[in-house]
Amino acid sequence: MTFQPLHFDGLSRTGRLTTAHGVIDTPMFMPVGTQATVKGLTPDQLRSIGTQILLGNTYHLTLRPGDELIAELGGLHKFMNWSGPILTDSGGFQVFSLAEVRKITDAGASFKSHIDGRLLDLTPEKAVHIQENLGSDIAMVLDECPPGKATPEVLRGAVRRTLLWAERCRKAHSRADQLLFAIVQGGTDLALRGECARELVDLDFPGYALGGFSVGEGPEAMHTALEPCATLLPTEKPRYLMGVGRPQDLLAGVAAGIDLFDCVMPTRNGRNAVAFTNDGPIRLRNACHRRDPAPVESDCLCETCRNYSRAYLHHLFAAEEMLGPILLSLHNLAFYLRLMADSRQAIARGQFRDFRAECVARWDRRSPAE
Repeated sequence: MTFQPLHFDGLSRTGRLTTAHGVIDTPMFMPVGTQATVKGLTPDQLRSIGTQILLGNTYHLTLRPGDELIAELGGLHKFMNWSGPILTDSGGFQVFSLAEVRKITDAGASFKSHIDGRLLDLTPEKAVHIQENLGSDIAMVLDECPPGKATPEVLRGAVRRTLLWAERCRKAHSRADQLLFAIVQGGTDLALRGECARELVDLDFPGYALGGFSVGEGPEAMHTALEPCATLLPTEKPRYLMGVGRPQDLLAGVAAGIDLFDCVMPTRNGRNAVAFTNDGPIRLRNACHRRDPAPVESDCLCETCRNYSRAYLHHLFAAEEMLGPILLSLHNLAFYLRLMADSRQAIARGQFRDFRAECVARWDRRSPAE
């Protein structure tokens, strides 16, 4: 399992990440399959739009159906009929998002299940054990993700605990066919990010992620911090920006030298009748689409755009038919994957800066009401 940078254009770069279940061309977006499924879409549909890697979640899968059961049935790839690479988050984001039903100590995090209220103790060792049972190609260390507006004291405490847990995860990890990535925390405090990154780099992980972004700090603050944070990480190792997903944010990450991205935004927006396009987002529930025979995008080759009109999608959402969210989720993921493919081509040509500027200018011209 290797990572090979291929082309550089400023800080942005293309690369090839080889895993036990296949090769990933970077920069790459990972559709989110939290519970062993990308909502509403089949593996064949995901393959048809060029998906190379999916993301699953440790916390959700250990609650239901259980990591031991998934291991018994042959691992996550076989369980969900996905033959390509899979990355599993450790449950660290739930440390942030489930603040009202969890308790954190240096030993780990304790959660009350959102399903039945039972207690789940998630230690660094347990997080690694679950992910080894799942058999993902890339596993993540357990970390503490503080909110974007956390006080300096809270930020420093989260970094200290993240470093403690990362070292314990490193010691507990034993699968030779699974990469273990560390997670850099520290909010927008660049000095704290630097401390965290230096200690994690000394532990020599196969890859590194930037966590704790897009958790309330605002896009401008995040964009300003991305470049100095990414350059703290080794050039020869893959870099992953966790949970960040507006198209503008992805391009900011690519410009900073990030290789992997994930977010629920394309599928969540698809389920709510919002389509991403080269000219900016459009809202298919709006009356202007009721008689529109055009596809969502004329130059998109996804199943949705090849076969269905905006008028038909408008009807599906008005009638509350489940096909509407399915078709629009498929298109939105196709758009995100195409954006990454176009970014790779622009970097290889040495033209990524112009490509990014042209994309953002088009998106900024789109009226929010369309």
